[in-house]
Amino acid sequence: MLLPGLLLLLFLLTSTHLFRGRRELCNLHLPPLAPGFLHQLQPNLPIYLLGLSQKFGPVYRLRLGPQEVVVLNSKRSIEEILVTKSRDFAGRPQGVANNLISKNQADVSMGDYTHLWKAHKRLTRSALLYSVHSILESLVEQVTQELCERMRAQAGTPVDIQKEFSLLTCRIISYLSFTDKEDTVVQAFNNNVQDLMTTWEHWSIKILEFLPFLRFFPIPGLRKLKQALETRNCLVEKQLRQHKETMVAGQWRDITDFMLQGVNKLQGERGLELHDDHVLMSLVDILIGGTETTASALAWTVLFLLHHPEIQKRLQEELDVQLGPRTSDSRIQYKDRWRLPLLNATISEVMRLRPVVPLGLPHRAMQPSSIMGYDIPKGMVIITNLQGALLDSTVWEQPHEFRPERFLDPAGSTNINSMIFGCGPRSCLGEPMARLEIFLVLAQLLHTFTVLPLEGALPSLEPQPYSGVNLKLQPFQVRLQPRQCCEIAGEGSSFAG
Repeated sequence: MLLPGLLLLLFLLTSTHLFRGRRELCNLHLPPLAPGFLHQLQPNLPIYLLGLSQKFGPVYRLRLGPQEVVVLNSKRSIEEILVTKSRDFAGRPQGVANNLISKNQADVSMGDYTHLWKAHKRLTRSALLYSVHSILESLVEQVTQELCERMRAQAGTPVDIQKEFSLLTCRIISYLSFTDKEDTVVQAFNNNVQDLMTTWEHWSIKILEFLPFLRFFPIPGLRKLKQALETRNCLVEKQLRQHKETMVAGQWRDITDFMLQGVNKLQGERGLELHDDHVLMSLVDILIGGTETTASALAWTVLFLLHHPEIQKRLQEELDVQLGPRTSDSRIQYKDRWRLPLLNATISEVMRLRPVVPLGLPHRAMQPSSIMGYDIPKGMVIITNLQGALLDSTVWEQPHEFRPERFLDPAGSTNINSMIFGCGPRSCLGEPMARLEIFLVLAQLLHTFTVLPLEGALPSLEPQPYSGVNLKLQPFQVRLQPRQCCEIAGEGSSFAG
C-alpha cells in the first residue's frame, strides 16, 4: 500500500505546485511541455526521452513529480549549455540524497557552482594531473599484465569480465589515491562502490528528490544508503589518518598527500575554507568516477567485439603490425596512440553508442537564460540526454549501427569529446585518466587474447532497462583464448612493477 499512497500524494502535490508555478512562468517563451509526471519510471529512459523529441522537438519540458525540468536531446542544444552559455548553466540541483552523498556539497561532481567549489576543482584537477603524468601509465601496464597472466593461467574458463574490469580499475585508483593496491583494500572499496551505486539508484531514493519530506518516513533504501555512506567515510577517513601520520611536507606519494598539502597551502595563502571533507569527497569522486565508468566502457567494448569478431580480428592485425609478437617489451606508449587508428575509432564508436553516463549529471540555471530560443528561468533543472544526442540521425549516418570506420575519416567524424566527457566548468576531471586506461587495457588485452563468447547465444547488447546514473550492461561472461603467437612468445616473460 505504500507505493499507491505515495503516488496519490505525488499527484496532489504536483497539482498544487503546477497551479502556483504556472502564474510565475506565464510570460515566458518556454519549451513545449510533454504530458505526464512519472516519466522517470520508464524503462530505457534515454531512448524514451529521445522518442519524445520526435513529437516535441529537441528541447522540451517534462514533469518529474512536482518538479519541471528541461530535457535536451540534440548535440546543438547540449553544446549551447556546455560551451556557449556554460556559466549560465554551471549549477547543480540540490536535494536530500545529493546532499547526503556529497556531505552537503563538499564534492566536485555534485557541488554547486561557487568560488569555493572552483578552488576545490582546481586542486582536484592538479592532483589528478600529477598522478597521470607521474605514474599512471606504468601502473596501468603493470596491473593489466597481472590480469593477463592470471587469465592465461585459467584460459578457456568462463570469465566475468565486468567484475575483472571493475577490480582492475579499482586497484589502479586505490594505488593512485592511497599507494595501496592490496586485495583486501581494493575489495573493500569495490564492494562499497557497488553498494553505493545500487542504493543511490533505488526508486525510494530517487523519489526523495521530488518529495523530500519523505526522509522522515521509513523509506526502504534510505537506511541502506546511510549505511553505505558511513562505510565509505570510514574507509577514506582511515586512509586520511594514516597519511597525516606519515606524510612528509613537500613530498607526494599519491593523490591524498597532494591534496592534504594543497588544502593546507590554500588555507594559509588565500584563507579558503577547504577542509578534510573536501579532500575526502575528491577521493570519493575519483574512486567512483574512476572505477565504474571506466570499467563499464571497457566491458561495453568487449561486448561489441563479441558481436563483431571481424572488427576484433582487424584490431589484432593492427596491434600485430605495430607491436609484433608478444614479448616483455612489446608495448605501445599512450603518446603513440595515433599508431592504432582503428582501436581509437572503435573506442569512440562504443562511447557514442553506449555512453556510460547517458543522461550526464543534471545542470541548474544560475540566472535567467535561453536555449535554442526558449526562455529558461533561474533555477530550472536541465537534463542532457547524451545518448539521445549521440543517436541523432541528423548528425550521424545510420546512428544505431556499430561502424568504427566513421571515426577513421576526419572529414566524416563529428567530435564527440564534449558529449562524452563534457567541457566548460563541468567537464569531467577524469577524462585524461579514463582515456589512457581504456586505450592501454584494450591494447594489451586484445594483443594477448581473442575474446570469445560462451557456447550458445551471444549476450545481449541492450542495457539493463533501469540503469540509473551509469548505463549498465546485462550480466555476461566470456572466454579469453590466448593467441598462438602470444602463447609462444609469452613463456618466461615477466613484468617488473
